[in-house]
Amino acid sequence: MQIGKTIDELKVGEEASFTKTITEVDIAMFAAITGDFNPVHTNEIYAQKTHFGKRIAHGGIAAGLVAPILGMMLPGPGTIALEVRNKFLAPVYPGNTITCTGVVQEKDEERNIATIYFTLNNENSVKVMECWAKVMPPKKVS
Repeated sequence: MQIGKTIDELKVGEEASFTKTITEVDIAMFAAITGDFNPVHTNEIYAQKTHFGKRIAHGGIAAGLVAPILGMMLPGPGTIALEVRNKFLAPVYPGNTITCTGVVQEKDEERNIATIYFTLNNENSVKVMECWAKVMPPKKVS
C-alpha cells in the first residue's frame, strides 16, 4: 500500500486541486447523513423567500472538498487531520462546479505538522470559501 508524502517530502508552495459539481443527490445525501434538513437547503419555495433567492448547498459539502486533497493527494493516504478552520464567503448553489485548491503553507518537521491553505472557487471564479488545515502527514513505513 502506498502512503502519502511525508513531512520531509512536502514542499512549501506545493499544491493540488479537486473539482466537483454539486448535485441534488449530494444535497439530499448530506441532509440524510447529518440530519440537517434546514429548508434553505431542502425546500425551494422556502429558499426563494430568503436573501439567496433559491436553495443553497450545505456549507459542509463545500468544506468536505478538502478531504480528497488531504486524504488522497496532499499529503495523501495516511494523513491525519488535526485542525480545520473554514471561512464561508459566498453561497454554493446546486449545479455549481467547485474547484478546491490546497497549497502547503508551512511545515513543522520537528512536530510532523503541515499547514495547508485552501481556496474554493466556483465556475465563475468566485471565491466561495477559504480553509486552513493542520495535518499530520504519514510517516515512512519500515
